[in-house]
Amino acid sequence: MDLATPAQDQRKSVGRLTRLIARSLSMVWQSARAPFAALIGLQILNAVALLFQIIAIELALTAVLEMSGSGGNFWSLAQPVLLLAGLTAATAVIASVQVGLGRYTAELVAAIMWQRVLQVATRVDLRKFESARFYDRLQRVQASAMTRPYQITYGLVATIGAATASAGLVVAIVLLHPALLPLLIIGGVPVLITSRRQSQLEFDFLARQSQSMRLRNYLTWVQTGRDEAKEVRAFGLARNFGTRLNLLYTEYLRDLAQHLWHRSRLGAIGSLGSAVLLALTLLVLVWLIFVGRLSIAEAAAALVAIRILAGQVHSGFTGVQAIFESGSFIDDLDGFLTLAPAAEGGSREIAPPTEFHRIRADSVSFSYPGRSQLALQAADIEINRGEVVALVGENGSGKTTLAKVIAGLYEPGSGAVRWDGIDVRSFRPDLFRERVAIIFQDFVRYALTAEENIAIARPDEDIDHAAIRQAAKIADADSFLAALPAGYQTPLSRRFAGGHELSGGQWQKVAIARAFYRSAPLLIIDEPTAALDARAEYELFSSLHEVLRGRSALIISHRFSTVRTADRIYVLDHGRVVEHGTHDDLVALGGQYAELFHLQASAYSVDHVMD
Repeated sequence: MDLATPAQDQRKSVGRLTRLIARSLSMVWQSARAPFAALIGLQILNAVALLFQIIAIELALTAVLEMSGSGGNFWSLAQPVLLLAGLTAATAVIASVQVGLGRYTAELVAAIMWQRVLQVATRVDLRKFESARFYDRLQRVQASAMTRPYQITYGLVATIGAATASAGLVVAIVLLHPALLPLLIIGGVPVLITSRRQSQLEFDFLARQSQSMRLRNYLTWVQTGRDEAKEVRAFGLARNFGTRLNLLYTEYLRDLAQHLWHRSRLGAIGSLGSAVLLALTLLVLVWLIFVGRLSIAEAAAALVAIRILAGQVHSGFTGVQAIFESGSFIDDLDGFLTLAPAAEGGSREIAPPTEFHRIRADSVSFSYPGRSQLALQAADIEINRGEVVALVGENGSGKTTLAKVIAGLYEPGSGAVRWDGIDVRSFRPDLFRERVAIIFQDFVRYALTAEENIAIARPDEDIDHAAIRQAAKIADADSFLAALPAGYQTPLSRRFAGGHELSGGQWQKVAIARAFYRSAPLLIIDEPTAALDARAEYELFSSLHEVLRGRSALIISHRFSTVRTADRIYVLDHGRVVEHGTHDDLVALGGQYAELFHLQASAYSVDHVMD
């Protein structure tokens, strides 16, 4: 997948602006139809009020001149003055309501955008998370989802408001004198031209800053995270991380200053160009007064209209600039959202069976993005119903990668994983994953209640309190969870009031309970006893066949005391399955398994002698 920023070669044109406005309208209309319609209605009312303000000004000035010439009538002056005051108050009220309504509309749009982004981010192929370029794009989209909906909404409202208001003012100016109109129309052209370049500069700058921004966020997070706090202090990392963060910020601020200078220079050129054309328009107005083509009252009204129209034109072009500036981000977002169909499985609608008799990984190979070396090389394993199968091997041998392929989290580059002879790639991915319960070595410790930490294994179902308790008993977690201040309703984090922290071994038991609660026909546990003591490890695995009750388990472990009771053991080395059999068979074979087993056994013997 090519994640290069697509806006680099896009030309700014009327056609592109039309497309962006249409896309922005669709985005805002789908997310916040009622408040956005109200905003448009207020803009139309504001445009009508501005038109009548110009008329009221001309009427008031005419009345003033008549009154100064002949004494006039008080009521003839009071009427347009009161009308002008009322219209001024109305535009002020409209502006006030628009601010709050615009903010509410933007928040609605942001909420919908976040939903769409997260739907993709949580369902996209896990392999993409191994790509730094994917993270760059995700970073840009996350930043855009927070700020761009407001900018798009503001740009649309400003553009539509300026268009409707300008239409009314144009009518008033044409009625006063048509010669003023062409100069006013071209007065915004310099701003439009420079705004195009400004919007491209903004996107290019933020695209270049993606990785730097992510690293700055990480260095900030690692210095403020609760779990990281102990190592930051133990190793004295604060100064090192702080220095690195300061250097990154120094580079960013230097680049930002240069970027803002370019933008400001372009903005100044556009504004000066518009100012020159406005001055030319006012000179034409003076000439029309001088030759008697406009009365003083008409000239004054025209002057006010020109001033207001100039502001509206500037507002409109500012809105257009906001849309242009967000255009590249809209394209980026649209491109990101296109990943969703693949994440949801596309046309694959076959539901996997609720049970299986045999799972086979046939000649499975896999490589991570950006790496030429294969993480798995033609690996073959078999898991039969009710069996406990183990994967062993040294670090980096491919054990966890193979488990992820079997679980459907990675698709093999070649070969296939088959359930009773059916390639799992023909199943709907989300339904297939429901048939697998997997607990990783670096499992997530959710800052939720104890009950929710287990129930999260079946997130779309109502909580089964009895089943949660039973799963906790199987994992030997019930005794300490029930003893918490609020029992299973205790939050397992001190981030929240009444929260409680568990030890590493207790957390691992909660994670194992989570896997048992899922009730899937295949259970995969990566290093299930890394934080367990010897007694807990023995009690868990001595009864594993019994508690599985016909289900199967794939266990990844470095502890041979854990895997020796497995029905079959597969030994991986550099992504290949080099040996397989029972513990006794492999020890008798005298190969790699036997070597690793004796090394570990000798270590325990030495420890025993030393004790």
